[in-house]
Amino acid sequence: MSDSNIQPKTPLEIREIQELAITISAKTLNPTMLSQEFLQQTGIIPSDWELAKQPVLGTNMSQVTFQNGVSIVAQPRTITFMEAIGAKDTSELKIPMVARQYGERLPNAEYQVLSISPKTLIPFPVGDDAARQYITKNLLTPGPWQEFGKAPVQAGLNLLYQLDRCQFSLAINEAKIQMPDQSSIAALLFAGNFNYNLENSSPSERLQQLSQGINEWQSDLNAFQDIVHQRFLGQQQEQESVFPSSITS
Repeated sequence: MSDSNIQPKTPLEIREIQELAITISAKTLNPTMLSQEFLQQTGIIPSDWELAKQPVLGTNMSQVTFQNGVSIVAQPRTITFMEAIGAKDTSELKIPMVARQYGERLPNAEYQVLSISPKTLIPFPVGDDAARQYITKNLLTPGPWQEFGKAPVQAGLNLLYQLDRCQFSLAINEAKIQMPDQSSIAALLFAGNFNYNLENSSPSERLQQLSQGINEWQSDLNAFQDIVHQRFLGQQQEQESVFPSSITS
């Protein structure tokens, strides 16, 4: 996740960093098919989108990145559309439309799985070990297992939820935000995946399921933000023990 918009000022001005990715897997997706020309000629992206840097085109991985912040990465059998949320309103996000257009332009790709994957990086500027302590003291039960070895234990958490519409997995891990002055800020990375199984007997049914799943992106993002900010961080934020007042959901 990009941290280029963070300014090296006071810790209270460091806000969370959010990103949304939509990944589609299919039996016949080929990285060599991804290029700016292909995306524009097929109408998957508007013709006025400009590249931010030279594309990477290869047999195992291709990537195109645009000046509007959208990045598309293709690997064998998968393609991922990524966009930083930042200060954007969610209605401004472009990748749901692009992913939907991709499916419509390639209807015979034998789609298998759709993953809608929001991420958020929450800064803990009050101490180098604040993020680690949040996991080991708030999310895990303290015990002798933490007092082993010559350094504080590193911990992460992987959770799996079954929702009505899909399966949702959530990973919580320590992270660092690198600052322009080469310093770093402790952080927690919450990475979610809403996984929709598209394997069905009929190609038209798979395409319909793909479109329906992509249309759930706003509900998925809202659910992710709710579980992160209300169910995990809500109590901690109320106590004002480790979170800066400028962090907003």
